Amino acid sequence: MEVVIALAITAGMGVMTLGAFRQVDRAHEISQDQGDRYAGARLALSRLSREVGMAFISEHYDHNRFTRERPTLFLGKEADLLFCTFAHERLARDVRESDQSVVEYTFEPDPQHSGQSALYRREKVRFDEEPDRGGKKDLVADHLSSFRIEYWDPKKNDFVREWSTRSVDHPSDLPTRVRFELEVVLADGKKEKLSTETRIALTRPLDF
Repeated sequence: MEVVIALAITAGMGVMTLGAFRQVDRAHEISQDQGDRYAGARLALSRLSREVGMAFISEHYDHNRFTRERPTLFLGKEADLLFCTFAHERLARDVRESDQSVVEYTFEPDPQHSGQSALYRREKVRFDEEPDRGGKKDLVADHLSSFRIEYWDPKKNDFVREWSTRSVDHPSDLPTRVRFELEVVLADGKKEKLSTETRIALTRPLDF
């Protein structure tokens, strides 16, 4: 009888120990996932800030080919941004690319995580009549619940929700500052807001 009781006690302790290890493993997984999501969101904001800070528009283009509008542009909405930038990085030797490209950031539903959204980046290294099409699209950050962009308008001395160089309001100027804010859903269900702001170096069209 004493042997049976001892075995039962030992088995119970083993189950408790196993459960404790599982809880530790689960806590470690959550902690690691928390860090990964937070780091991914910060990296996305850093990249976005750098590329937008190098945005530009230019009057140097083939006017015979582009008869209606200049190929360089800056079209910003509250959660999407299409612009030209000097931030392109060539990843292969002797490739026929410059430091200029068309980049678009879009905030869309995340197909991998129900009820959440993701930030995508599309880059096109050739300027043509369809800047909103083509190029390569990649996931930049996931597990997001919100994303917002604001553009500083010196004329209004305030941030605005939209900016377009193809409108009558800003046909030849870029915002001096752009603010980004996103909210990431962490592994434990909590949400955390992250934000940054960048200055655009070239706010007037290149024309020399």
